[in-house]
Amino acid sequence: MTDELSAGFTGTPTDPPTGARKVAKDAKNAVVRESTAVAAGAAEHPRAAAGIVLTIGALAFAIGYVMGRDAASNDSRW
Repeated sequence: MTDELSAGFTGTPTDPPTGARKVAKDAKNAVVRESTAVAAGAAEHPRAAAGIVLTIGALAFAIGYVMGRDAASNDSRW
């Protein structure tokens, strides 16, 4: 079995991605870079990050509340 492992790479190298696969790979790499930058920024400034998250949460709650109230008050007459 050890002889099989020392044989080295005997296959053919894969072709570089083209078309949609290249675009998807580039997009994935961009998302990874940006998420790493956001995580590093949040680690350096935890209070600012917490404030931003709380503000976004409060805005989302307010928008959901207003949309829910608007949907509940159905004043149309048939």
